[in-house]
Amino acid sequence: MTTYLGVDNTTNIAVSGVWEEDSLIPKNQTLVEISADAQIGWSYIGGAWKAPEDTRTYAEKRAEAYPSLEEQADMQFHDLANGTTTWLDAIQAVKDAYPKPV
Repeated sequence: MTTYLGVDNTTNIAVSGVWEEDSLIPKNQTLVEISADAQIGWSYIGGAWKAPEDTRTYAEKRAEAYPSLEEQADMQFHDLANGTTTWLDAIQAVKDAYPKPV
């Protein structure tokens, strides 16, 4: 079973649905496959689908983006052994992507 968002090409009306088989999808519709939970919050405005606004805080975004603690420990071990800065670079990339508000 697959969940889709799309547009009926003949009426330009937003459509969404769940189809058991891809072959059952109406041919006059342009569809994009999404996960069922991702469909929540989408809107069809001015002839285009608009994704829901991301309301997560910078801290929540950072928490999701940081490598796992196991990965970080492995990076730190290899950095010490090899004289590299892989761990520091990975952490800084997350901080740069999601800066702390001033």
